[in-house]
Amino acid sequence: MRDKYLIFGSPVIEQDEVDEVVDTLRSGWLGTGPKVARFEEEFGKYIGANHAIAIASCTAGLHLGVIALGIKEGDEVIVPALTFAATANAVIHSGAKPVFVDVNRDTMTLDFEDLQRKITARTKAIIPVHFAGRAVKMDELSKISNEYGIYIINDAAHAIETEYKGKKIGCFADITSYSFYVTKNITTAEGGMIVTDNEALANRLKIYALHGMSKDAWKRFSDDGYKHYQVIFPGFKYNMTDIQAALGIHQLRKVERFHKRREEIWKIYQERLKHLPLILPTEMDPESKHGLHLFIILVDDTKTNITRDQLITELHQRKIGTGVHYLGLNWHPFYQQEFGYKVGDFPNSDFISERTLSIPFSAKLTDQDVEDVIEALEDIFKI
Repeated sequence: MRDKYLIFGSPVIEQDEVDEVVDTLRSGWLGTGPKVARFEEEFGKYIGANHAIAIASCTAGLHLGVIALGIKEGDEVIVPALTFAATANAVIHSGAKPVFVDVNRDTMTLDFEDLQRKITARTKAIIPVHFAGRAVKMDELSKISNEYGIYIINDAAHAIETEYKGKKIGCFADITSYSFYVTKNITTAEGGMIVTDNEALANRLKIYALHGMSKDAWKRFSDDGYKHYQVIFPGFKYNMTDIQAALGIHQLRKVERFHKRREEIWKIYQERLKHLPLILPTEMDPESKHGLHLFIILVDDTKTNITRDQLITELHQRKIGTGVHYLGLNWHPFYQQEFGYKVGDFPNSDFISERTLSIPFSAKLTDQDVEDVIEALEDIFKI
């Protein structure tokens, strides 16, 4: 057994990140400043987007996106049932109603048949989640968007590197929100980024992200003199700091190296775990580049009596950390009580919710870490 607990989703932090953060601290410029601007520029180039706005979190980006598109009380936004609460809560905070749809059992992304059944005259947007880094089929989604006049707001919390037909996923929506949370493929500890090609929309997003102050207010964080500002909307405090951006600048430069290491681990897991009573991730779509954010396994209850929760406990006892991504939103009391959802409403999402867990999957893992995870699973299943 391991001596040290293997933390799920631990990030790679190297000396250049440390040096950049220290440089920021010594500069005296800790808030939104030149390093945020630099990170925005470099991230926008990486994605291939005209505008990138650094923010406090992916959740903040989703919320801003919904509001900036004019979605309000009485409107509906379609959200997959299998996602983190933030996807739905961003809609609720705008006053609109999240309408849940099922997912495909194999890909864990939007089920297009159920999606089309849920569209009404009140539907204003769809928030696809590129689950675990796997791209939603954006050509199909774009057809639906164009047919019904519905906005697309990408939840790309798992999908920094994700591509569809040769383009980053952020190129396929009105607004895309990314996450740099501590467990994500690159991290700023907390933080996110919104990208869009629409200049007018980008200007609104900037205003809404900083107290509703006119866009020139962002320049008051520069060193070219004080600028008066005007409040033109009751906005939010969603900006990123230079301390966070100091991390992000260097993390972004390593994004493909990190992705390559996770790809190596992915292949090892796929080969070494296939004999266990588990349902492993399906093959990657040749039209897409998988972001490889999570390695999700489902307990195959036709081949074992061990439940998902028992497996989590057994792994924990062997000092292996795990995650659960996710219990469907219809499993949570708030959405049941507020919107009338219940377990059983979404067969594929419910199937996944009951069986899913994520095992350690990070560029920080050593070969021995990976071997420890495999040996722990083999020991639990007595293989």
